[in-house]
Amino acid sequence: MVRKRVRARVRAAMQQPETGPAIRRYFVNTIFDSTFVMLGIIIGSAFSNHPDMHLVVVTVLTSAVALGISTGVSVYEAETMEQRRRLDEIEKAMLRSLDDTHIERASRASVVVIAFINFLAPLISGAVILSAFLIFSPSDLVAAAWTAIVLAIAMLFVTGFVLGRTTDRNPLLQGARMAIIGVVAFAVCYYIQTII
Repeated sequence: MVRKRVRARVRAAMQQPETGPAIRRYFVNTIFDSTFVMLGIIIGSAFSNHPDMHLVVVTVLTSAVALGISTGVSVYEAETMEQRRRLDEIEKAMLRSLDDTHIERASRASVVVIAFINFLAPLISGAVILSAFLIFSPSDLVAAAWTAIVLAIAMLFVTGFVLGRTTDRNPLLQGARMAIIGVVAFAVCYYIQTII
């Protein structure tokens, strides 16, 4: 019964015209931001003078969770404000309150779905990057770090590719653009790490 109600609310949320675009917009931004944060963590900790596999893994994991919570809450607050403004406009046009109506419930469900999916984005980014450290032994930390960097740049490419497909741009070009930005960011951060 509860599962059926949740499914119905999610379905209603996904039918809202603003849900899909908001998910895409926030999700791409969050994957992009969190991947760059993970790149910075790997460069700063795995390529340091005294690298420690445990420290890298814990830092990536806790950062992914912290970013997920931060993103989820900030998106929830922003979307709640936007949805409230939209409902106010509809109420003015209809000259009646929408409290406890299907429209208001679908709007609230939309906010929760958008926030939850964006909460997951840094966790996905962190999980992909952490996979590199799980397949290598602690003595192969540098190899794990290079693998994680390749995975991060591949994730940026895939994000750009998907963005290109959903916005009618050239997916390969969009993916390559995001990957190149990732490579440039890596080079800058790596250089900073070597001179400090």
